[in-house]
Amino acid sequence: MTRVEEEAESSRRLALGLALSVVVIVLDQLSKWWIVEVVMQPPRVIPVTSFFNLVMAWNRGVSFSLLWHEADWMPWLLSAVAVVIVIFLLAWLRQAANRLVALALGLIIGGAVGNVVDRLRFGAVADFLDFHWAGWHFAAFNVADSAISVGVTLIVIDGLFGRSEKA
Repeated sequence: MTRVEEEAESSRRLALGLALSVVVIVLDQLSKWWIVEVVMQPPRVIPVTSFFNLVMAWNRGVSFSLLWHEADWMPWLLSAVAVVIVIFLLAWLRQAANRLVALALGLIIGGAVGNVVDRLRFGAVADFLDFHWAGWHFAAFNVADSAISVGVTLIVIDGLFGRSEKA
């Protein structure tokens, strides 16, 4: 592949990742708006299946409410950390080795930004998807969390099984 072709492919991967991140942000924010403003008025548990509910949970920390703290500055600190991570991921996306990595990074970036929007708007992240089994409930989550989890999984899969395009 010539240098021009490599740059064009790199630009396509960047555009793909950025487009996917925008889609994730929009879907995440629309789903949260719908849950917060329409469905959960008043907040309650809505059984959907025998193993899935819609709930209203406000996560003031990070995954599984880790680093939860009463301090008013905590959402700002967590948002700042997320922004630094997003900047790093954007730099990685510019150099993504293949489309799978570009898609994965787009998912993670979109999810991170979606949750930052919540922290800045509400001081917490809106979680509403509640899966449960035999009385045990997994941590409630949202579209952004799902995108981050899928993106990280794809990066691990690429790292374990992907082939380097330069090999």
